[in-house]
Amino acid sequence: MDTLTPAEVAQLLGTSPNRVRQLLRDRKLMAVPGSGNGKIPADFIQDGEVLKHLPGLLTVLQDGRFSDEEAFEWLFREDESLPGTPVQALRDNRHTEVTRRAQALAL
Repeated sequence: MDTLTPAEVAQLLGTSPNRVRQLLRDRKLMAVPGSGNGKIPADFIQDGEVLKHLPGLLTVLQDGRFSDEEAFEWLFREDESLPGTPVQALRDNRHTEVTRRAQALAL
């Protein structure tokens, strides 16, 4: 998995590293658990923006009592029925199915 620093993400988003750190604190973006917010998956950035629907999905997972580690693992776990990973489905604009699955897991 390719990862980016907050400074690299800031450059891609056209904002400051402080704003990226605020996105992480607000759970609109997620870093690799245990990296101290130093490693942000490159897959979370698309076309100069935070991956569309990622903030909402992170909220669904948090509301479902997923730990950061569990949420991260679920986002990048291969799922033959999608196919691919939930992150790849978001990148392919298949967010409805991914959100539905996250809600079902939270019940």
